Amino acid sequence: MSLLVVGLSHRSAPVSVLERAALAREAQAKLLHDTLAAEPATEAAVLATCNRIELYADVDKFHAGVAELSTLLAQHTGVGLDELTPYLYVHYEDRAVHHLFSVACGLDSMVVGEGQILGQIKDALALGQELHTAGRLLNDLFQQALRVGKRAHSETGIDRAGQSLVTFGLERLAGGTPLGDWAGGKRALVIGAGSMSSLAAATLARAGVAHVAVANRTLARAERLVEILLEPGGRSAAGFTASAVEMAAVPQELALADVVVSCTGAMGVVLTAGAIRDALASRPDGAAGSADQDRTDGSCPLDSACGDTGRTGVRLALLDLAMPRDIDAAVHRLDGARLVDIESLAEASADAPMAADVDQVRTIVSDEVAAFGAAQRAAHITPTVVALRTMAADVVASEIARLDGRLPDLDDKQRAEITQTVRRVVDKLLHAPTVRVKELASTPGGAGYADALRELFDLDPQAVAAVSRADSQAGTHNTAREPA
Repeated sequence: MSLLVVGLSHRSAPVSVLERAALAREAQAKLLHDTLAAEPATEAAVLATCNRIELYADVDKFHAGVAELSTLLAQHTGVGLDELTPYLYVHYEDRAVHHLFSVACGLDSMVVGEGQILGQIKDALALGQELHTAGRLLNDLFQQALRVGKRAHSETGIDRAGQSLVTFGLERLAGGTPLGDWAGGKRALVIGAGSMSSLAAATLARAGVAHVAVANRTLARAERLVEILLEPGGRSAAGFTASAVEMAAVPQELALADVVVSCTGAMGVVLTAGAIRDALASRPDGAAGSADQDRTDGSCPLDSACGDTGRTGVRLALLDLAMPRDIDAAVHRLDGARLVDIESLAEASADAPMAADVDQVRTIVSDEVAAFGAAQRAAHITPTVVALRTMAADVVASEIARLDGRLPDLDDKQRAEITQTVRRVVDKLLHAPTVRVKELASTPGGAGYADALRELFDLDPQAVAAVSRADSQAGTHNTAREPA
């Protein structure tokens, strides 16, 4: 296994750098194509979320791979290599597997234990499959990461160690007030209709808001989300209503909203400080302060009661879950507005308590990494074993043909008995060494047993390579069909 990951996340880089390094889906696709075109890489996948960008590759040279992947990240994000390098981390082979499995379990998330990362890993795998950049190794790796993440959530209480980024952000806005009490009766505006925005809308509906307006560049997607929110038997509060609006209607909705959640794929600001100021000024409950003038109290601490909209002077609570940010950071200085964004969530979550269940998840990750490594090492020997048995079968066929020439009077029954006997002898002679070599190959450092087997039996390297290629193509095809 020659798995390499190069990336940066909220743990290694400031939000300002992560914002600049964010990649749209089209840019991710171009990055994958260019990675595969680079000499060291034979497979590639990219995991891009609001707080991380990681490039995974199967490489044949470690140092050349690190240099190439780092350069590609710099080129495609537009952040200079000299500036980007101090924030990059590198994991190789088992450490790379350990890293992805930890990410899948939520151990590396901004909010420990959040489950949204599983959907993002699934999206990364789907993109690699769609573009045919993910081969046998990365298909196996990402599929297993999804299983490990699901296992961690089902077998432990990791969910109690943290919450989804949406819930965590809304609770920061509530400032210590129970979310249901804080949200009850409010009017919300959700900008975007992707997975995070959909989760935000559903969370607000369950929390008891009176109305959710969903704005999206594609109105049909907003309408579909509204249909889901209003489905009979849903978990929204009694009397809950929802509507879909065009992006052009956002200024009017801002003037009516108590809570705004924004998470779009835009590469620039969606809500300016001026737009928020105008919305506040248009309300009957008073004019907004200037974005150029700081609050008289200096700031609104994340753990203070000023997050309780409508009771302590905050008339519009805003949650920005996008990266790069959707909402102008200058909104922090507007009187009457309260903004929680990715940066403030990162600061708050750094002090969040860790649950005891985290240790259980770490044990699961360690066990799964060992099992994955053993399986990959065992799979590495399989083409050599197949080539050996193919060669043995060819030898048997050749000797039976030679026997036919020397004993042409053998009848069909005699010939079949002799053939079966020779095959049994060969199978018995090969059984013990092939079983044992598979066991040895699954241990650390066991890759050399395949080379030893090839040398001992003088196997044609091209025959082994042909089996490997056929096996890889079949495995990739089958894995792509398997639901994640």
